[in-house]
Amino acid sequence: MYAQVIVDIVHENVDKPYTYRIPEGMDIQVGHRVHVPFGRQEKEGIVLAVSEECTLDPDKVRSVVRPMEPYPAVLPENVRLAQWMAQENHCPLAETLRLMIPSELRRKTVRVRYHKMVALTVSREAALEAAQAERSRNRAHILRFLCDGVPHSMEELRALVSEPYEALRQLETRQLIRIWQEELLRTPGQALHAGREEEPELTEEQTEVLARLLPAMESGKGHFLLYGVTGSGKTEVFIRLVRACLAQGRTAVILVPEIALTPQMVDWFRARFGSVAAVLHSGLSPGEKYDEWRRIRLGQARVVIGARSAVFAPVENAGLYIVDEEHESTYFSDRHPRYDAREIAIWRAKESGGITVFSSATPSILSFAKARRQVYELLEMPHRVGNRPMPEVQLVDMRKELQSGNRSMFSRPLQSALAACIGSGHQAMLLMNHRGYYSFVSCRNCGTTIKCPNCDVSMTYHLVRGDGKLHCHYCGNVMPVPAACPDCGSNKIRYFGSGTQKVEDELAKMFPGLRAGRMDLDTTAGKDGHARILEDFRQGRTQVLVGTQMIAKGLDFPQVTLVGVLAADMSLHIPDYRAQEKTFQLLTQVAGRAGRGQEPGKVIVQTYEPDNPVLQLAARQDYRAFFVQELERRRIALYPPYTAMARLLVESRDPMIARRGAEGLYARCESLLQAHPEYAECRILMHLEQPVMGFLRGKERWQVLMKLRIRPQLDGFVASVSAMAQEGLEAADVYFEYNPSTMM
Repeated sequence: MYAQVIVDIVHENVDKPYTYRIPEGMDIQVGHRVHVPFGRQEKEGIVLAVSEECTLDPDKVRSVVRPMEPYPAVLPENVRLAQWMAQENHCPLAETLRLMIPSELRRKTVRVRYHKMVALTVSREAALEAAQAERSRNRAHILRFLCDGVPHSMEELRALVSEPYEALRQLETRQLIRIWQEELLRTPGQALHAGREEEPELTEEQTEVLARLLPAMESGKGHFLLYGVTGSGKTEVFIRLVRACLAQGRTAVILVPEIALTPQMVDWFRARFGSVAAVLHSGLSPGEKYDEWRRIRLGQARVVIGARSAVFAPVENAGLYIVDEEHESTYFSDRHPRYDAREIAIWRAKESGGITVFSSATPSILSFAKARRQVYELLEMPHRVGNRPMPEVQLVDMRKELQSGNRSMFSRPLQSALAACIGSGHQAMLLMNHRGYYSFVSCRNCGTTIKCPNCDVSMTYHLVRGDGKLHCHYCGNVMPVPAACPDCGSNKIRYFGSGTQKVEDELAKMFPGLRAGRMDLDTTAGKDGHARILEDFRQGRTQVLVGTQMIAKGLDFPQVTLVGVLAADMSLHIPDYRAQEKTFQLLTQVAGRAGRGQEPGKVIVQTYEPDNPVLQLAARQDYRAFFVQELERRRIALYPPYTAMARLLVESRDPMIARRGAEGLYARCESLLQAHPEYAECRILMHLEQPVMGFLRGKERWQVLMKLRIRPQLDGFVASVSAMAQEGLEAADVYFEYNPSTMM
């Protein structure tokens, strides 16, 4: 037998399978990780195929050294997925195969944990008889405890008797018990709910949606867009779908856009399904991630909940992929190899004969347009559970607040509403979509803004344990605040704007003794940071939660009756054609956190543009009206879904190499269009420019930006341009992005 092996080296020169002989008696299958001789070294590789045939001289074929696990680490389906992704991204197969296994497996950084287990080797009757005759109280206790016939851990026995070791040794010598070591799998979220909750009665809308989804899941065909307002009970639909999926003997994957949402989702699913639910995301410790991956791979966990990368989970026979809050750009990975988890979910569902369900209260314009074209089947849930009213939204004109002498970041209506909310014992959430204390630091003499030396962005002032420093939110650079302006030498350095830290600080001054929590990248960096903050809020240990966009979606706190939005205009004018869409989604989503319990909710949105149509529609939470308005704007301006956007992005530490590389790619694109007149019909515009962030993480950036008509020949043109990116440039990184998640 011979194996075709892709060696774990990301380089185009070795991007091909190599043939190795499988030694007699060695069990090797597709997806096995193996050690193989490669040149003078021994390398890791993954088996792509196994066959009896070999086109090479058998005497020159070297043998597989050994398998790295007793089972294939990569499922055959995931091998095919990696091959498809490599073809789509024009990148080495070794690079996409790495996505299919946890990095901890490759690095060998995980220490396997064991614990001792104890069980009877005799019958229950014989054990009781021996216990009756025992003179040692400890030995008698242990024998009676083990009579339930279930193996018990040493930890349990230590809780039963103070010093069990000598008693166990003697019982083992008399062959009444056996002691062995068993691997201990770390299970994150064990402190969360693990009981069985009562199932709520379904609403009429939930019943109608399930009546369309359940038959589709049985047939294994269909892609659905579930558009339901905030609080309409979409999660209960997910739970019923998963239950039906498990009843069919299949597995399910639920994707969430933020690590912050995984504790709550895991809590809900563990409450119904127990340990059958596993969680995968980058916030887990290496050991937890590795153990959860193995629980899934070995079939011990049949429901997977996690962020973007969980779409690669080694689930077999998947019948259901759910993408919650599908509008979020976090589902797109901008690291090489780039991928969209939504597209991967569709591919895997087709491959396994399952269905995909995309869910959101504010679907992306592209997804809703697909639903209108019947690419997705549209399902709607337009009312909240129990016909609870949507929250009342008030737009506050901050210009008038300023004119009336209020220079606080809190408008008078928000101050009054906060006082009433806190006084009544309810909870509030405050959204400030910028972390840190001050947004930027500037010289009042010459106007210079202090920027990061590695990035073309202003630095944010953070206050950490009383010490103020400037932080770059892109490369992580930290530096002290300069005593004088680096341009003019003036000492008139001033602080501007606000972040979550300042909101928290001002809140404490306004309401002394208030228990407030803050949720942003700074406070959630530690292990279980998200879960700890959310649990404190859920249990009422904090009454007000201040946070960035990570608190805006998916969270369900029945005691929240007030939501305040500070600086609602912040995302409205960023240089991206989706700025209005993102602003509408953010405001509508955060408004939906209020009034999910018995008490009605109120939302106060502070803005300097109260008459802006986007803010007006967000205040009415009228998604359909916004969709019609935004679609017409894009039709006139020729933006997706009426066209496609693409770009070749060049990055280099040498500014001249970056620019010349982009110029060369632009010339090659022009040559391609001239050589293929049919491709030229796709072009609306194509120009060479620097992105908004022309300097990022120490690299100069240039791009060839393209706006393209959607024509049958578009795929051919896109594939040709993508191939250019993969050929690479000396001393430069080149990326091709099709409908990129950001234009920055």
